[in-house]
Amino acid sequence: MANHFTRRAWFSAMAALPLANASPTKQMRGIFIIMATPFTESGSVDYEDLRREVDFLTNCGVHGMVWPQLASEYTTLSREERLRGMKVLARASTGRRPALVLGVQGANVQSAIEYLKVAEDLGPDALIAIPPSEASSVDDYRRYYSSLAESAKRPLFIQTTGGAKGLIPPVDMITSLARQFPCLGYVKEEASPVIERMLALAGNRPVVKSVFSGNAGKGMLYEWRLGMDGTMPGAPFSDAYVHIWDAWHANDHAKAREIFARLLLMINLDTVIPGTRQYIMKRRGVFHTTVSRRQNVKLTPRAVEEIEYCFEGLKPYLKV
Repeated sequence: MANHFTRRAWFSAMAALPLANASPTKQMRGIFIIMATPFTESGSVDYEDLRREVDFLTNCGVHGMVWPQLASEYTTLSREERLRGMKVLARASTGRRPALVLGVQGANVQSAIEYLKVAEDLGPDALIAIPPSEASSVDDYRRYYSSLAESAKRPLFIQTTGGAKGLIPPVDMITSLARQFPCLGYVKEEASPVIERMLALAGNRPVVKSVFSGNAGKGMLYEWRLGMDGTMPGAPFSDAYVHIWDAWHANDHAKAREIFARLLLMINLDTVIPGTRQYIMKRRGVFHTTVSRRQNVKLTPRAVEEIEYCFEGLKPYLKV
């Protein structure tokens, strides 16, 4: 009986061990879209449109879907909304080609761990965490990511922006954590100087496994020339990003540059005309409204005319 108990206890202990040494089943490489969060006219999260966004992104051919992050308006979401949204996406993404990456960031270690445990049970392909807003030092960042890594069983991206004001995770901290925790070494790099930091991270391969950019992918062609692994832009023009990725990696750099030039017009409009991305998500039939919790979207006829004019040039490169 004693031997039987010991054997059973051994198997139980092994089953409980983190799977951090396991390779991700889906590559952490390519166009990973930061999903937008849809809202009803009354301002509630529209979970049916969130599910429909998975269909849209899958049809666009993206390599990954990430939610919730800054472009998802995650800071406006309640705990209950985040947890329900993760469950909706886990169900909707089952059997789909894109990798699902769930955001587990919190203001502090305790809240982030709570999100991570729920996310782990849902079985995504990877996790991502923005730095904690309540941190006051780099050591706080180190403790935060160490605690998450100790509980993670799958790849965990470190995002380098969006945390405590004026506090950026140093590259040497990221790489030392990656050496300590095999589930780390996946980075979304947005902190300045971005290219220098990306090159420093890439110089620590294979400990550093994937280096992605953000910032709407504005620097992606140069980043890919330097050997980086992908970008995490917003959702409205997902198929255009995929088209650029495919052309670039087929060595048709002229075509990639041509599409990118047209995409940049739309990226610029999102800054010049706030509400562009919400308009496009509705225009493309993904969302039912243009409602945002961060801004009141009221586009003038002239604004809509300009959006439509620039969007027309991108239409030949859309898949959906």
